[in-house]
Amino acid sequence: MELYLAAVILLMVLAASDLMVGVSNDAVNFLNSSFGSRVAPRHVILLVASAGMLAGVLFSSGMMEIARKGIFNPGLFSFIEIMVIFLAVMITDILLLDVYNTFGLPTSTTVSIVFELIGASVAVSMFKIAAEEGSLADIGNYINTGKALMIIAGILLSVAIAFFCGTLVQFVTRLIFTFDYHRRLRRYGALWAAMSLSLILYFILIKGAKGASFITPETLAWIHAHTIEMLAACFLGSALVFQAVLLIFNYNILKPIVLLGTFALAMAFAANDLVNFIGVPLAGLGAYQVAAASGDPFGITMEALGGTMQTNSWLLVAAGTIMGVTLWFSRKARTVTKTEVSLGRQVEGFERFGSSPLSRSIVRLTSTIFSGVRAMVPGAVLAAISRRLDSSLYNPKDHSAGKGGAPSFDLLRASVNLMVASALISFATSLKLPLSTTYVTFMVAMGTSLADQAWGRESASYRVAGVLTVIGGWFFTAFMAFTVSALFAAAIFYSNGYATLLLLAGALFVIARNHRSHRKRETEEKELDVFNLENVRDIDDTVRVIFEHCGLLLREVKTTSNQCFEGLFSNDLGTLRGLRKSNKRIQTWANIITANIYKALRLMSREESRHSQNYAQIIANLQEIAESHRDIIMRSLDHVDNHHKGMLEVQIRELKEVIRCYNALLDHAISTFLRGGIIDIKAINAAQKKMEGLVEKFNISQIKRIQNETSKTRLSILFYGIMGKTRQISNHTVELIRLFRDTFPL
Repeated sequence: MELYLAAVILLMVLAASDLMVGVSNDAVNFLNSSFGSRVAPRHVILLVASAGMLAGVLFSSGMMEIARKGIFNPGLFSFIEIMVIFLAVMITDILLLDVYNTFGLPTSTTVSIVFELIGASVAVSMFKIAAEEGSLADIGNYINTGKALMIIAGILLSVAIAFFCGTLVQFVTRLIFTFDYHRRLRRYGALWAAMSLSLILYFILIKGAKGASFITPETLAWIHAHTIEMLAACFLGSALVFQAVLLIFNYNILKPIVLLGTFALAMAFAANDLVNFIGVPLAGLGAYQVAAASGDPFGITMEALGGTMQTNSWLLVAAGTIMGVTLWFSRKARTVTKTEVSLGRQVEGFERFGSSPLSRSIVRLTSTIFSGVRAMVPGAVLAAISRRLDSSLYNPKDHSAGKGGAPSFDLLRASVNLMVASALISFATSLKLPLSTTYVTFMVAMGTSLADQAWGRESASYRVAGVLTVIGGWFFTAFMAFTVSALFAAAIFYSNGYATLLLLAGALFVIARNHRSHRKRETEEKELDVFNLENVRDIDDTVRVIFEHCGLLLREVKTTSNQCFEGLFSNDLGTLRGLRKSNKRIQTWANIITANIYKALRLMSREESRHSQNYAQIIANLQEIAESHRDIIMRSLDHVDNHHKGMLEVQIRELKEVIRCYNALLDHAISTFLRGGIIDIKAINAAQKKMEGLVEKFNISQIKRIQNETSKTRLSILFYGIMGKTRQISNHTVELIRLFRDTFPL
């Protein structure tokens, strides 16, 4: 039994690891509304969420039986077979969740654990059936198909219910309060806040009390008998308090509601999802204790796991502590949170996801449906609704929380996100249905953003594509969880447990590699933070910052294009292949600068700036520079990658002369934009004229080489292409310098 004691200890270690990777993914569920609305400083939000998780773990005891008997019939498995299943499940879960965290995609820890249990159980069952010469029809005896199907159906149904509830509640709420909600909040905000608080009390305390490890049956019966009185007292008392706060202090009562909702959702998350992380290890511990107490530990079957087992409260508190620490220090949790917040933000800007044919089709279909509905609604009603839902009244600056910048959406939507999601999750917890908190909170957030018209014509295709990517990842989670867990269980079972060490080594390698990949992605994202305009308010500063961003882009263009020239001249395929990523980076930077220009144009419309016409020219020049840069790299890569003949010495010498002029012009622009250097327009014009002369001269020389056949067709195409695109970048750079001079005359 010593070997299996080590296996139980390993399960506990894996439980701690699973808690960390699981919380990193699921933190988005209860942090996105607070972070998206910037209701408070980050440390305050994390304190509230941590307290909620610690409270929630004490309500999760009743959920632990899902891992023991919810998916398979433990009475048909021996102790050894149960341990194989549990080890395969835990290793798979850690690997799978870490991959999703690395790429910043929220996935369902509930779906992963359910399908991992199904996959591992099926694999072990197949071995047992083969040994007993049974048939595949016997698989239904081992797997609790009815319970598993109910869980899966509940999870899928929760997606539609969450989206519908989020859309409906937000639509009604916005009709009542509008986007300019501050005046209306003083009138009847106290009643709305009191109702929200009562919902928290009902769904978190009363419904969730069933699974609490510290509440006695007598106390639970008293709570159920006095439910109406408690809710009435909560509603009336909180309504009076909130109204007094509004009248006396003129305080935005949505802030405590959002923080309280964060606490509630963190509590609901811990109560519902803790089973996903420690349910399997605790079940393994229970199996070991049953086997050790029996006279035949390796022959006994695990019927005892089908009974009721109360989880030690101290173990739950320890799990909650690990979750809280992870919440504070996990960098991957921030990455996952950014994904959901960006998909639901109210304002336009750079979109993380590109559009797809399916997303465009969905947007067109939805637009057609809404057009038909609008045609059937009376004009007066439609006009009244349009006035109440006028999203142009939303001004991010009115909701700014200081140095943190403008929020992605307002506190009203954040409060609806939290109230609806916590209510749905807590209700499912009371029924012991382990629905996916990720699915619920994500779809509620998407529903409220749809009701708030955050998915406008300029962003809908990209936002829908992002949502489809996340949902597609959920189906991939189910498939991979089942498949990988089944393979791991088969390997462990077939090797008599020795494959466990190999699987653990492989898992550590993959996690370490994912960690390096995530750090690299973080570095790339930090580069984009430089282009943030959130804290720039003055129109002149906005224009100056945009030109600084142009300087950063030109500096990157100069660096990478010169690397490209060196790689081309030396036929260095590795360097040229590595530069392909620079194309995407520079195009992304150009798109972000363009999006910032649109923000500046909206700002200018209010302040009547005199130089707004220059912005269209800036955009055109940036796009041409980015495209020319891409063409230089792709032409060079294609030439070398296809093993064409290297450039002639005379061609390299001529190109280097042109490149010197090219670099000089870029250096002057970079210095001007980044450091406010003096614009010597005469020197710039002279350099441009010199470059034009060199290009014309060398083009004539190239014609002679073509005529005497010293330069073959592909070399000639490459030479003219590089020369022409270098010339275009230089000309557009000079045009940017002139625009800067016109905007900021000395």
